[in-house]
Amino acid sequence: MAEKRKKNSDRRRPGADYVETVDAPDPVGRLSVKKTWKLYIGGAFVRSESGRYLQTADKQDNYARASRKDVRDAVKAAVAAQPGWAGRTAYNRGQILYRLAEVLEGRRDELIASLTLGGASDAAAEVDATIDRAVSYAGWTDKVHALLGTHNPVSGPHFGFSIPEPVGVVACVAPDRPALLGLVGAICPIIATGNTLVVLASELDPRTALVLAESLATSDVPGGVVNILTGSRDELAEHMAKHQGVRALDLWNIDGEAAKQLELLATENVKRVTRRLQPAEAWYDADECTSLTWLSSFLEIKTVWHPMGA
Repeated sequence: MAEKRKKNSDRRRPGADYVETVDAPDPVGRLSVKKTWKLYIGGAFVRSESGRYLQTADKQDNYARASRKDVRDAVKAAVAAQPGWAGRTAYNRGQILYRLAEVLEGRRDELIASLTLGGASDAAAEVDATIDRAVSYAGWTDKVHALLGTHNPVSGPHFGFSIPEPVGVVACVAPDRPALLGLVGAICPIIATGNTLVVLASELDPRTALVLAESLATSDVPGGVVNILTGSRDELAEHMAKHQGVRALDLWNIDGEAAKQLELLATENVKRVTRRLQPAEAWYDADECTSLTWLSSFLEIKTVWHPMGA
């Protein structure tokens, strides 16, 4: 039996010549409270409509398993946020993405710990590359229009301008690896150009995606611009592909019959489909992964005619 500890009391009984002692029990062990990660929709952390949860591979945490209704709610939030986000100046969107990089830098240790638990091979290098990727796209926001827009030569008393515009709401199935760099690398070119996003996070490491969601919630990114779902790719991808509010699909490392089925569902409202097979190590090539091609994938070119006047 553990020896009971004694501590002196400040109180003395009247007329007594001794100090009263009080028994102090040993500290009692306690169970830690496991975190149940929620979905990130419309700038808020919400439980899955279905009430279903899954457990991370390391058995440390639980996370929500999104349903078809959660996809619908996420698209609704993205549709509502898109006009306001596209209406901001390109410079302001760049400031917001840079603020996201600042928040990620402040949570670097937490992100490294989450990636390590999720099985990342070099968590520190991945977090550093992720922060740099956000900074890179922050610098791209106010340069896209100058590079993709043009003044067209025309014959007649008018001007012809071609101007890039966001496609609208994009649904993205993020790569499994690298769980953080791949996710941020997919998100940034979509939102940098004024689109809003519903993204299905990695099934191998959903926790890190939700740590990112907490970073988004504490940065200046408006609610609804980025909506993060966790759950089964096989269950949710087809609902994202056929939703009428989604204007484009961004599919990572989906091939074969699954890709064909999603492309077929996307034809219902003529969605633009971008499908890329990229190995995990290729995400670390900053020049390749921050090129103008990645940004133009989620833009449409609108031509405007304007009379010159007298």
